[in-house]
Amino acid sequence: RYLSFNQDFGCFAVGTDNGFRIYNCDPFREIFRRDFDSGGGIAVVEMLFRCNILALVGSGSNAMYPVNKVMIWDDHQSRCIGELSFRSEVKSVKLRRDRIVVILHQKIYVYNFADLKLLHQIETIANPRGLCVVSQSSGQMVLVCPGLQKGQVRVEHYASKRTKFIMAHDSRIAAFALSQDGRLLATASSKGTLVRVFNTIDGSLLQEVRRGADRAEIYSLAFSSTAQWLAVSSDKGTVHVFSLKADFGTLNNDRLHNTSESNVSSSSMISSLSFMKGVLPRYFSSEWSVAQFRLHEGLQYVVAFGHQKNTVLILGMDGSFYRCQFDPMTGGEMTQLEYYNFLKPEETL
Repeated sequence: RYLSFNQDFGCFAVGTDNGFRIYNCDPFREIFRRDFDSGGGIAVVEMLFRCNILALVGSGSNAMYPVNKVMIWDDHQSRCIGELSFRSEVKSVKLRRDRIVVILHQKIYVYNFADLKLLHQIETIANPRGLCVVSQSSGQMVLVCPGLQKGQVRVEHYASKRTKFIMAHDSRIAAFALSQDGRLLATASSKGTLVRVFNTIDGSLLQEVRRGADRAEIYSLAFSSTAQWLAVSSDKGTVHVFSLKADFGTLNNDRLHNTSESNVSSSSMISSLSFMKGVLPRYFSSEWSVAQFRLHEGLQYVVAFGHQKNTVLILGMDGSFYRCQFDPMTGGEMTQLEYYNFLKPEETL
């Protein structure tokens, strides 16, 4: 099963064993579904904002579409209007209004959307989860993918034709996310204890936050639209929200410089032992999450920030949709505002 939010987190797409479904987030409702009679399992379904164009990849031997092709689907016509073929399985696809990015096991291809012309090829380390992210603000495109060695990320700035390599972690990269303008990059490794935030322009480390002390598989990272908050989900069953430093605002010209909200009492962010920084290990001076929401352990969840203020959206592979709210001043446990099961509507509370 495949789950992905669209570019502005207003909708999400679900790939199923016989087709795909598209849902609206606020209010929560199913927008449409397409079930293919011929056993049309869909391994990847990516939306382009709210328009009628989707990218689909089939899910195997009995699927309507093969695993090595990206099908460009026009839902107004209920048919495919283009396709891209590869010699190996497509791991994921990312869309921008002007680009299609296709991720294979060790290669990434960038195409012009209008005529499907190949613009760029990138070689990566083995990338079984198809990790790749592209900035969405119009104009300058930033693409982030794994580099050629463990723990390294590659940042492509297409406007300035610059490539930046960042050694983000010692172990393999498990997840990353870009801010909307592509200036901030959050990364997590397979160890899953720390999340690091980098400036994509010069590669500098801006902030480090701690999910927990024990290892975890981090599945999903997401910035809020203003890059004031960062959400993290892992197999430990807790979604964390971290406060990002107010001075990121200097990187982000269109951001409001009202920092009162982001200054959550720093005691909740930074361990009270931080005054002993020089003596105690780094663990004690790490920044911890401001707000948390507890879910079932072992399940994969995808996170995003909702359009309502201080809300987090959580999608589960079991079909769960949660809308939660956090208090930016006091933090702590988030409040559950809504729950639905989009795969079993009868179980919705």
